[in-house]
Amino acid sequence: MVNTTLCYIEKDNKYLMLHRTKKKNDINEGHWIGVGGKFEKDETPEECLLREVKEETGLSLTSFRLRSVITFISDEYETEYMYLYTADDFTGELLECDEGDLHWIDKDKVLNLKTWEGDRLFLTKLINGDDFFTLKVRYEGKKLVESVVHQY
Repeated sequence: MVNTTLCYIEKDNKYLMLHRTKKKNDINEGHWIGVGGKFEKDETPEECLLREVKEETGLSLTSFRLRSVITFISDEYETEYMYLYTADDFTGELLECDEGDLHWIDKDKVLNLKTWEGDRLFLTKLINGDDFFTLKVRYEGKKLVESVVHQY
């Protein structure tokens, strides 16, 4: 199994979104997602979050919150446990990302972007300000075939 983090950085009622257009053999190619990535050896979720955000954006988070743990199950890829965060304060200047193009997108327009079906489920909950939740999504190919949410 794979452990990852994903973060939606907030500013002026917008999320920083990454349009994945540059990485070779990218499962997320063409999709809009937050920023994050895979754990390195012995990293905590927070350490992974801070490192990945800094690497992909140039920003250093100063305020962030764990919003969900999401289990991705696929008939094509290994199971992934993703720690989903939002962040509302940071320092630094936005840099160019080598995985795609970063854009500040109004929260009310995020769901109009090309995203994974499962991502739409948790993005809706983030935008609505829901408290901590867990989500299980199961894909067959690129099609979402199951989703189970638990609200806490």
